[in-house]
Amino acid sequence: MALPFLPGNSSSFHPGKERFHKSQHFDISNGVPMLAGSEKPGIGGEPLVGQKNKPKYSVYPKGEGSGQPSWVALDKQVLCFDAYFGETVPAAQNETYRIRKCKIYFYLEDDTIQVEELKCKNSGIPQGRLIHRQRIPLPPPKDDEFYNIFHFNINQEIVFYSRTFTVTNCDFFTTNFLTKLGVCLNDPVAVPDDPYSKLREQEAQSMKPLRPYERRDTMRRFLDNDGKILRFYCFWDDTNSTFGDPREFALHYYLADDTIEIFERIPPNSGRDSVPKFLRRSKLPKNPSVQLKQPGEITERTMLNVLDSKSLGNRFMLDNLRTGASSEEFYKDSDLLVGGELNVWGRRMIITDCDEFTKLYYHTTYGIEDFTPVQYKDPPPPMQPKLVPPYNGFGSEEDSLSSCQGLVLKPPQKDFHKFMEKDRCGLNSNVLNFRAKMLTNDPVDRERVFIISFYLSDDSMSVFEQPQKNSGVLGGKFLKRCRVKKPGQELFKSKSSEYFTSQDLYVGATVCVSGINLQLLDADEYTLNYMEQHAEEFPKANTGNILSKLQSIPEDKQSEIRKFLSLSDPTNTGFIPYESLRALLMDLDCDLTEHEVLVLARSCVKPKKPEQDVGLILAMAQDLLKKKHFQDYPSLARVFLYQDQQKLGRLPTKEMRTICRAFKLPLPENLREDLLNKFADEAETVDYHAFLAGINWTEHPAPPIMPADILRADSTETPPKNKQFL
Repeated sequence: MALPFLPGNSSSFHPGKERFHKSQHFDISNGVPMLAGSEKPGIGGEPLVGQKNKPKYSVYPKGEGSGQPSWVALDKQVLCFDAYFGETVPAAQNETYRIRKCKIYFYLEDDTIQVEELKCKNSGIPQGRLIHRQRIPLPPPKDDEFYNIFHFNINQEIVFYSRTFTVTNCDFFTTNFLTKLGVCLNDPVAVPDDPYSKLREQEAQSMKPLRPYERRDTMRRFLDNDGKILRFYCFWDDTNSTFGDPREFALHYYLADDTIEIFERIPPNSGRDSVPKFLRRSKLPKNPSVQLKQPGEITERTMLNVLDSKSLGNRFMLDNLRTGASSEEFYKDSDLLVGGELNVWGRRMIITDCDEFTKLYYHTTYGIEDFTPVQYKDPPPPMQPKLVPPYNGFGSEEDSLSSCQGLVLKPPQKDFHKFMEKDRCGLNSNVLNFRAKMLTNDPVDRERVFIISFYLSDDSMSVFEQPQKNSGVLGGKFLKRCRVKKPGQELFKSKSSEYFTSQDLYVGATVCVSGINLQLLDADEYTLNYMEQHAEEFPKANTGNILSKLQSIPEDKQSEIRKFLSLSDPTNTGFIPYESLRALLMDLDCDLTEHEVLVLARSCVKPKKPEQDVGLILAMAQDLLKKKHFQDYPSLARVFLYQDQQKLGRLPTKEMRTICRAFKLPLPENLREDLLNKFADEAETVDYHAFLAGINWTEHPAPPIMPADILRADSTETPPKNKQFL
């Protein structure tokens, strides 16, 4: 009794074999079912007895060359061979055989072959692609194998589907490729002559038509040079004639058909009428004849005789020798050079200059580099300065000046680009605000506080006085928005007045407004940040300029500075108070202003990290977790408890971070880090019970978060660390 074919019931010669499938022996080709079992392997893909595996693609063994597949390493690399094959012509009177030339392409990526026959004019036979790209099998009895690269060589016969091809030569790439593979190539051979083709060539050469066709390919020149025009400036001295004067012209040379047209450049108030063209577009002869030729006198061909026949009709004979042809030279582009002369129907014109396109054309075409203009007239006299009358006091200075520049009054132009660049955009106001006081001996006015606002869009300024209780002075608008002139200028003068600019305003500067001197004491944070970010526009806020002034201090004073800094910092913390630094720098003889000292101190201040509200952070975290529908707090607590092997109720911050990432806690990274830092102690451990209770919105819901709270949380981000003043 035979045992069932189950695992363990039969002995196997291959105990590690896992594939026992049976190959498919039926296939469908072009809609016809057919048996393909002779090429299919046996059980598990193993070949049957006497079955040979056909080579897949390339003949190269594995381990040679790069590790890339052949269709990547040999992509777009094709070997090209020149070949021919002979074909008998049994039913022809003038030929017994025919030689047909072709190209054999071998694609290295997949060992496919393509055969293309070279087309011959009026051959009468279908030519072109003889064999489509495919793998071609070897002739019998090796028809189970395919052609590879080593089957090809020069002066060798190859059989493709019972047709014998003789390889005669190959291209340069094929020669190098086969030589590097170690293939010894034979010498190239010539293709045998085809008697019938040679006979047809001799007959074609012996045939001379009665009307020889002369090809004049003007279309190619038109397509290449259409729209390309050379522009020259010419001069004609017509002073010898009656009422003559020097005249200027513009000459246009069309490269498409070698034609020339000339326009006269009439200056204003010259007394001459403007005409459309001085010379219409045409070819310009170099030596024009005195008497113009009659129509039909100049022709390209000469007619010898005209024959009239009732049966054949009118016939004519042309002069092939061109005995009566007349040659006339015309100006070409090579004849037109700067400084050269031009004969325009008896008028002597001198080419004085050309445009940039013409210079580039002659430089690239003829290699000419000298395009020095010809000076044919005296240089114009220098322009007399236009005298501007002094300001009369009516309106603004710009408005009065525009009334002197023309008969038609126009409003003064404003810098529109500066206005669009420096105008208010969102939270960026582009307004510099300074706090100022009045420089006076009056004790009441000395206590008054002013806010000076400088608008960068139009360099205007406004002054506002802060109201103070029981001061006896009404606050409010002190100066409306306008441009403020610098003091010490004459009122009624011809030159434009100078106004205060943004570079004139800095902490410690003095501004004269309507005869009152105001000293700038301080600036807001936006103004200081703007001036520091645009240090190239504000020299007083440029740290490089400030440090260069400090480097000019002598060595003896530098030693005193180090001693002062060590005394001001007895605990060696690396920081000193701002008042001590200001007193030290102002005592130095290095011309530092109050603003420069303030900028230097701001660049060296120690940043303070703002404290964040724990309740606000927890409310934001619960709001995000609630929106993401996260409620898997028990599983998170079990993981925390499992990782806490000592049952201390605390885990390291790094381990807490890893667990939160593994659970895909839907919180931003910065918010998660803030939460871990709030619940961490000095030993970098986190109380995970308090952490879970804080973010659990189902059991311990936090109060709803408002938009103002989100803005307050965004404004408490940690600023970047600055340099310390040592």
